[in-house]
Amino acid sequence: MLKNKNVYLFPVLVLLFLSLVTTASTTMKTADAKSSSLQHLSVYIHSIDTLKGQTTLTGDEIEWYEGAAADAVFAQREPESAAEIGGAPDGYYIVNDSDSLSTYTVAPDAKVTMQIYDRTGKLEELDINWNEALSLQQFIHEFARTEVFDLSQSPYHLTLKDGQIVSIVQQYTP
Repeated sequence: MLKNKNVYLFPVLVLLFLSLVTTASTTMKTADAKSSSLQHLSVYIHSIDTLKGQTTLTGDEIEWYEGAAADAVFAQREPESAAEIGGAPDGYYIVNDSDSLSTYTVAPDAKVTMQIYDRTGKLEELDINWNEALSLQQFIHEFARTEVFDLSQSPYHLTLKDGQIVSIVQQYTP
């Protein structure tokens, strides 16, 4: 009986250790990025506003995990579900423990990369087009359209340089 407990205990301890290492690693990357004037964030975008030619984006920062890191965090935060299904559904896991919003300035030449959005106004024509480049103005226009597909429901990965957003990448979620 003791032997069987060790078979289960060891993988759980390994996952716990990996989750601690992953969390520490993520923190260090953010600190390193800030010191080099680049910062990477994942957010849900709540609004995009342009006033006097300056665009701002207001978002809710999230923690995005993929692969083994997603499985480890999922197992730590939702142990019953993890035991039942084995790992993070669809290979990713999002943590959003805070409802606080932050506003960021968007560079006029920010690059926008999309995976899926309403191109035609018809639900039956909604389709994935991986890594499609949009202009910032086109993205602002598409973000305001919510009849067929609400872009605020997608997570986004932002890159900030010197405190200004220079890249917005939509994360596809099945």
